[in-house]
Amino acid sequence: MKKNKKVENEITNLKKQTLRKEKKNKNFTNYNWVLKITIIAFFISFGFSFASELIIPNVNLIIGIFLVILFIVIGIIFDMVGMSVASADPVPFHSMSSRKVKGAKLAIKFKKNSDKVSSFCNDVIGDICGIVSGSAGAIVSVSLANNFNLNSFFTTLVVMAIISALTIGGKALFKSYAINKSNIILYRFCRIICLFYKEH
Repeated sequence: MKKNKKVENEITNLKKQTLRKEKKNKNFTNYNWVLKITIIAFFISFGFSFASELIIPNVNLIIGIFLVILFIVIGIIFDMVGMSVASADPVPFHSMSSRKVKGAKLAIKFKKNSDKVSSFCNDVIGDICGIVSGSAGAIVSVSLANNFNLNSFFTTLVVMAIISALTIGGKALFKSYAINKSNIILYRFCRIICLFYKEH
């Protein structure tokens, strides 16, 4: 009985902590960011989809397959970066920033806004690449069926299954890597961004 009472008390405390956290975070919900990321997602998705619909039907099969794989790889990379930003330790970057190491200030900025950066990497780029690779895969499957005289329905099913498997498997493979190597991945990503963006 005592054990059950202790468990009940622990659960009650957990519920109270959760309610306090929800109340605290509710006050900091950034609706401007939600609206902004929704608009950004629309235009990026439109651009990627437009490019795939315009390019893939007009190129040969090998290039079409390469583009589908490219979309899958981009999705996996950004998913890995998003996970790295969320799990990175900011302390080493403060030390690097004091020594003026290139990319350190940007890493600190990303870490301070980790929820936004992760949302952009995982939900915007990652998910859009998943959707676009699927629609591009449909075009490739039609081309495969026509070129090799295959059943279009079965070919589409197989191609879609392969794309899903590669995307899910790739993300699963690199998720633990992203957590374990989060600091170095974030640093290298920031160094690449610094080629196009000047740190302040």
